[in-house]
Amino acid sequence: MVPGHEIVGLVTEVGRNVTKFKAGDRAGIGCLVNACHSCDNCKSDLENYCPKAIVTYNGADVDGTRTQGGYSNTIVANQRYVVRIPDNLPLDAGAPLLCAGITVYSPLKYFGLAEPGKSIGVVGLGGLGHVAVKFAKAFGAKVTVISTSPGKEKEAIEQLGADAFLVSHNAEQMQAAMGTLDGIIDTVSATHQIVPLISLLKTNGKLVLLGVPPVPFELPSYTLLMGRKLVAGSGIGGMKETQEMIDFAAEHNITADIEVISMDYVNTAMDRLAKADVRYRFVIDVGNTLGA
Repeated sequence: MVPGHEIVGLVTEVGRNVTKFKAGDRAGIGCLVNACHSCDNCKSDLENYCPKAIVTYNGADVDGTRTQGGYSNTIVANQRYVVRIPDNLPLDAGAPLLCAGITVYSPLKYFGLAEPGKSIGVVGLGGLGHVAVKFAKAFGAKVTVISTSPGKEKEAIEQLGADAFLVSHNAEQMQAAMGTLDGIIDTVSATHQIVPLISLLKTNGKLVLLGVPPVPFELPSYTLLMGRKLVAGSGIGGMKETQEMIDFAAEHNITADIEVISMDYVNTAMDRLAKADVRYRFVIDVGNTLGA
């Protein structure tokens, strides 16, 4: 099985029924390569929620084989699942948007948090979180980063443009910010408590979960009842919205913060990733280094 999603490159060849692309076009493939195309979700451009959605790598393909990813010299895909990459969006720094970008863009749009003037919290300043800050700022929001790492404050404000920073285990800071946020995008997959986050929400505020912690959350209903608050989840996005996200990113110069590596550096990169030693995404230059 060949892994790899968030794939970008140039179209080398198209099938006879392809109308969206021609050879030489800049293109990308994200998390999905197929779905049933007949269920309500598919008909609503929500292929990501199709019960029969097929992921880009190590998924069960329609012929029973395993899907193969983008750490390869070529990849073949149905044009429905290929995104046009605008000319002004760098291929390397734009690649992570095909998963991380759509994962934060979709809930901001769907839950009404993409309106100018909103106060948005972003929990976790990692691969998803740093992109969430950029999209929220581009939507005109006031952004507060919520993190367990005080050392990330300067980076969040000076480099990413966040307006405020809260250390989640600082009770005084959290208390002072109670009831100030319209919505929170929680990107953290480590075990953590969400009740303190819910207390930061205004009446009718929304906490959207994007991470998958190993331990289930503890959620007393009283924390939601007092303020008509909402806890929701969201997973990537459909292809129409993914193209919309990429076009928006190109228009507003939004890219991921990346470190480009060669194929023979992958094992070292995995070791560094385990130590959180990356700001904020590794991108493999497959085309120039495969087999090097």
